[in-house]
Amino acid sequence: MAIKYRILLATLALVVPLDQLTKIYIDRNFALYESVVVIENFFRITYVRNPGAAFGILADSAMRIPFFITVATLATIGILWYISRLEPQLKWLPLALALVLAGAVGNLIDRVRLGEVIDFIDVHWYQYHWPAFNVADSAITVGVVMLLIDMWREEKRKKAHQPRN
Repeated sequence: MAIKYRILLATLALVVPLDQLTKIYIDRNFALYESVVVIENFFRITYVRNPGAAFGILADSAMRIPFFITVATLATIGILWYISRLEPQLKWLPLALALVLAGAVGNLIDRVRLGEVIDFIDVHWYQYHWPAFNVADSAITVGVVMLLIDMWREEKRKKAHQPRN
């Protein structure tokens, strides 16, 4: 099996269960909106549910669940197709795509099971709060940052190999 597929499977096997186990723990051990300070004025564990997308987008839409399921399914198909087209020895790009896929799957499980996503990581600087997120959101974010870095590095390589006038 090519390294890109081992990376994909290992990432899914690590991130999806970690995401689901942390959400189950929060759901069973915290009351909704309960908050526990971890680092004063910086980090709390706060149990919230998000019926929408990032920042609560589409939270009130009747079509949100079919929309999110469709988007997650299309993203999964697209990512799997793209990984299948990559060179077998690549590692960075398959890992980035696997993180995005694992995060999408983790949040999709919540949407199908609960109709919304459990969030609990509450980062803030005194009164300035970032919206709460979860392990799946973190995986997606890290994967996207890795994709951006890969695109930047590829652009740099192309420029380095262009003939100068």
